Amino acid sequence: MDFAAPFDREVILVQNKAEKVALKSFKEEIRATIDVERLVTETKVILDVPETSVHRILEVGLLKIFGRAFDVNQFRSVLCISEDVPKLKETFQSLTYDHNGFFAFDQSWICVTGSLPFLSQRLTGIIRLDSPVNFGDNAAEIRFIIMVLVPIKEKGTKNAFETGRTFATLFTSAEFRNNLLQAKKASDFLAVIRRRVDDLLSGGNALDRVYSVEPSLGDKFKFTFCKGIAENIVRRVKYYPSDFVDGLKGPNTFRKTLATILFLYFACILPCVAFGVLVDKTTGGLIDARRAIIGQAIGGLFFALFSGQPLVIIATTAPLCLFTKVVYEIASDFNVDFYSMFACVGLWNSFFVILYALFDVSVVMKWCTRNTEEIFAIFIFFAFSVDALKDVVSNFKEYYPGFGCTKAIFGLVNGTNQIFLSGNSKEINGTIIINSTESYSLIAEAFKFCQPQSCLLFILLMLGTLWLALSLYEFNKTPFLGPTNREILSDYALPIAVVVFSAIGSFLFSAIEIESFKFSDSFTFKMASFDSLTPASIAVAAGLGFALSLLFFMDQNISAALVNTPYNNLKKGSGYHLDLLIVGILNAFTALTGLPWMHGILPHSPLHARSLADIEERVENGCVKQVVVYVRETRITGIIAHILIGLSLYLIPYPLAYIPVPVLDGLFLYCAFASLRGNSFYERFLLLITEQNSYPPNHYIRRSPQKYIHYFTGIQIVQLAVLCFFGFFNSPYVQMAFPVIIALLIPIRHLLVPKIIPRKYLRAIDGYH
Repeated sequence: MDFAAPFDREVILVQNKAEKVALKSFKEEIRATIDVERLVTETKVILDVPETSVHRILEVGLLKIFGRAFDVNQFRSVLCISEDVPKLKETFQSLTYDHNGFFAFDQSWICVTGSLPFLSQRLTGIIRLDSPVNFGDNAAEIRFIIMVLVPIKEKGTKNAFETGRTFATLFTSAEFRNNLLQAKKASDFLAVIRRRVDDLLSGGNALDRVYSVEPSLGDKFKFTFCKGIAENIVRRVKYYPSDFVDGLKGPNTFRKTLATILFLYFACILPCVAFGVLVDKTTGGLIDARRAIIGQAIGGLFFALFSGQPLVIIATTAPLCLFTKVVYEIASDFNVDFYSMFACVGLWNSFFVILYALFDVSVVMKWCTRNTEEIFAIFIFFAFSVDALKDVVSNFKEYYPGFGCTKAIFGLVNGTNQIFLSGNSKEINGTIIINSTESYSLIAEAFKFCQPQSCLLFILLMLGTLWLALSLYEFNKTPFLGPTNREILSDYALPIAVVVFSAIGSFLFSAIEIESFKFSDSFTFKMASFDSLTPASIAVAAGLGFALSLLFFMDQNISAALVNTPYNNLKKGSGYHLDLLIVGILNAFTALTGLPWMHGILPHSPLHARSLADIEERVENGCVKQVVVYVRETRITGIIAHILIGLSLYLIPYPLAYIPVPVLDGLFLYCAFASLRGNSFYERFLLLITEQNSYPPNHYIRRSPQKYIHYFTGIQIVQLAVLCFFGFFNSPYVQMAFPVIIALLIPIRHLLVPKIIPRKYLRAIDGYH
């Protein structure tokens, strides 16, 4: 039998050998500095090469380096395993790993080296491709090719290996590569390289911080007085001027900053108004949407100016609205003034929160793994979704033909003339027929409430806002338009969606009845008085304040943790203790003035950091991952967004009232789905309904038995169900336990879960950041 390959194909053996290579120390190895200083001035830079063939890309680079004709096959035999096979022979790449056994190649660049007998000096060139090109295994999205050609008889300190290692060390920085992508011409490109060398010479780490080890559970647990606040202030005060400058300088920064301001404006003011309307209903108008806007403007601006981590966004939330309702009901039970009770609970809450800050209680967050953050993020998904669906149900009850319409007709007629109900009316197939011409106008009025088209428009606007926002956010992954235009549409996704569907609802379908916001006509500041409080009401307020402080502590720190995660690659450090102190002081003021309470919120806080980030996609173990390269850590976005929110008081009632309620619900759904991005709990839940052959090669799948992965997911589902039970139960006194349940997630993770899943597998599934 003839086993010869068809079409005269040849079969060869290829030996692949991977070896760990130490990074060049630019401070200790003088040769690295000399090499770069001399070679950078001679390096040939070729920008935005459109070629997609490996052989053709190498030919373009060689032609630029030599500037004359050359024997292509001679170079192919040196740089590739064969003249006909575009497989590079000797290359450098960087690899990222952690202590759980996870590793991934950086597939955006590759350094190819070769030693040639006819060269008299070292030659280098750097190619930036117009679009990513697949160079083979672990090099699926190459944008940069560094070519190092060295005489075969070069001395050891200057050979191909050492020269290649020097240039490869430069390219280990994701931020550096991002800056190279922004360079418009070769001189700018080389200037970026020189700045990178200067950074390494001044002691900068050759690798960006991509992994940090949290304190172990065996570490001694200490509470200190004001030490954490002092450290936060010392760490952050030196960056305070740059917190403003970094929002203005750099490539694409102005566009990113403007887009983030608009995102924050819409993402903050619309839920603020919605929660204001909700509290207005539960407190009889004592706290309304106008107060909510004023509180959001003052609180957000105060936090943006003085916080330790200005990327955290503070606002009122659904659980805080719940607590406000509980305070109103208890104040009624005790027959005391609502504002007095509200202020007393708020001051007790601030007292405990400030104590947590002064005694550095936030150090307990070292016990907080991704488990707690992921469960809470999924709860936020359900909270926003439930709020939107409640409005849908309410709209159908009010406008859809059926019981709601029948009830409206009976009510109007009954309120005018009893005779129509008692003897002169009958119901045929759901239709009310009244034998009197005197009540036709009343019936016409009643049928204003029976508008099925309003229900359909409600769903159209809500889902349309969600669809357009999600589609535009993902638009940079499409081939349409240019890269810059795609990124602009992605950055402005939410504002565009809100404006477009607000215009559709308020103008294109203006003839259809649709709900819009309602605002009070006036507002006056009034400091709370405690004259009406009794000792019993003060004691109850203390208990409520303590429970509320647990919610503040967990929500604030979880929001900050998701902003400060190492994956965001922040450079200026965190400010957990200082932030908690600022939140405590702020809420003492809001309690005294009758403004809504507020703390760090999800998903706005991590989305704020994400909006200010430059992101690149990498293929890791067969999966496309988004990696944050650089985040503009600035206070400008939070400050300007909340100034605009304050100025929005002048937009009441119009044009702010042009934003229909379903558009707001679409924004709620967008925030809900945004909280699922990068959530491993959600990803592992999908594994339960995914064919095993289609499992992604994530590190926890490779490091843990499948049954333990599903065990952990199941445990998280149970914890989430309990959290949702207390969060959504239709009793304010049951919902009061919600903050305690959140706090219990941490001891459950460390005391109960290890009895089911061995710790070595837990570290892989739910390791520290």
